[in-house]
Amino acid sequence: MAMATNAFEMAQKQFDHVADLLGLEPQVREILRWPLREYHFRIPVRMDDGTIRVFQGYRVQHNDARGPNKGGIRFHPAETVDTVRALATWMTWKCAVVDLPLGGGKGGVIVDPATLSTSEKERLVRGYVQAIWKNIGPREDVPAPDVGTTPQMMGWMMDEYSKLAGQYTPGVITGKPVGGGGSLGRTEATGFGVIYTVREAMKHLKMDSSQCLAAIQGFGNVAQYAAIGFVEMLKGKVVCVSYWDRDDRCSYTVSKADGIDPHFLMSITDQYGSIDKAKAKAAGYAIEDGDAWIAKDVDVLIPAALEGQINAETVNHISSRVRIIAEGANGPTTPEADELIKQRGIFMIPDFLCNAGGVTVSYFESVQNDMNFYWSKEEVLQRLDEKMSVAFAAVLEMAEHEKVYMRDAAYMVAINRVVKAMQLRGWI
Repeated sequence: MAMATNAFEMAQKQFDHVADLLGLEPQVREILRWPLREYHFRIPVRMDDGTIRVFQGYRVQHNDARGPNKGGIRFHPAETVDTVRALATWMTWKCAVVDLPLGGGKGGVIVDPATLSTSEKERLVRGYVQAIWKNIGPREDVPAPDVGTTPQMMGWMMDEYSKLAGQYTPGVITGKPVGGGGSLGRTEATGFGVIYTVREAMKHLKMDSSQCLAAIQGFGNVAQYAAIGFVEMLKGKVVCVSYWDRDDRCSYTVSKADGIDPHFLMSITDQYGSIDKAKAKAAGYAIEDGDAWIAKDVDVLIPAALEGQINAETVNHISSRVRIIAEGANGPTTPEADELIKQRGIFMIPDFLCNAGGVTVSYFESVQNDMNFYWSKEEVLQRLDEKMSVAFAAVLEMAEHEKVYMRDAAYMVAINRVVKAMQLRGWI
């Protein structure tokens, strides 16, 4: 499905709308509409066949008024600087809405990582760090994994930075492997965070989660653990997930009317989130068109793939039964679609609140790195649940007090916190 709008223009449009609601002064808007710093760089890599291939890399630092910039590094063939700018901007609001002492950053490389060997990937990620290492660090900018990058790649990045800095610096990168400075609970964090917010929304709407059905777009890390959480924590059923098939170069929806088994589907999914269709069919799953997930007759929709998936066209396919949309992905809903969702009274859990579990546990990882003392998985997930629940309550309270849409309320909470930090530091 084509992206309906430029991601950065969408991020700016969302900000402008809330800046109007808050009556922000022009100079404050001017600071917050654009990233404070951007780095564009070329990364030459010697490939396994001896040739040199040059990759385009980016690192965007949106705003660090509340603390070091924080955000993932995405390896994707369709990466653009505007996507990175949008994601960095959303990271500022995401960290602020969950009340983490961090700002927003994001990185990217234009590459399909599935086309690289393990050694080529290692040389590329080390090359990325060599290009940017003087502009990142535990007190400056802390990268993490995103689409197309893995904990192992973060381990290589941390190692390269430590070599260049001349000291072991685990806190420069989060999302590292456990045993290499990583935190327990990080793998589950984003998907479980989605479900903690869905649980809180269901309490607010007085819904019985055990009677609820969900449809999920995507089957990467976030979607996998959102599916597990929906089934195991909420006792509901997930009727479908969708995924991108790398061989066929298109997406499919894998569905089962009486509920999927997320653990089984994970067992037949490769590291890039592609499900083995033949094995799924043999186990009684139906294989449908990639867009079928959005039209399912369910109570909860969880878009957990890429930007712009619920747009002016696709929003019309949403079933009248849907009561909650929980944005596991970044920017899955366009402003045009938001207007129709508002009109229909569907309860929206906006992306930078809904999927903030990942950055929250990344923050916990940084704290553990600083202390050189590591928590149990139960402790990590308990702290995550508490953070997400408190953040949800703050946004819901703002929505009800100001009588605004949940996305606007989340922006109001986040922007107010960033503006206050800028005022306290004398920036404005």
